[in-house]
Amino acid sequence: MTSLSTPVQAAPTGHPAYSQTFPCAPSTAEIGRKLVRDALGVWHLDDLADRAALIISELIANAVRHTSCHSIRLKVGRPSAERIRVGVVDRAPSRLPVLGPPDDDDESGRGLFLIDAVADRWGYDLHGSGKRPWGKEVWAELLIEGIEGDE
Repeated sequence: MTSLSTPVQAAPTGHPAYSQTFPCAPSTAEIGRKLVRDALGVWHLDDLADRAALIISELIANAVRHTSCHSIRLKVGRPSAERIRVGVVDRAPSRLPVLGPPDDDDESGRGLFLIDAVADRWGYDLHGSGKRPWGKEVWAELLIEGIEGDE
């Protein structure tokens, strides 16, 4: 099994990003939270760590619950200077996330509601070409506060 002691690859050009593959298992949530906190610490964005860790936990839980994938890829990046993005890539493109109201007595099913409440925006991207995508990434973004004032 891969662990965080394995070096995470940074993007060679453009905005920084970290990406690593892990088992599609509940135990990956703890690893995902550490990956997010470590990446945000490197970027001096510790104030976003709690929200980002909650988001990655929920994204991992959704992949574990709603796909039959053996592995998932966790991603933490900065698509722009003003945003961070956390995402989970799986090989289940037909299982798209749907924000629907859970019943009051449901013990689960609130993950996307939490993500919707915490993130500045979220969505998914299909991976692959043509009519047969091989997978999807479900992602959420957080705005980096104070960026405009710092420039």
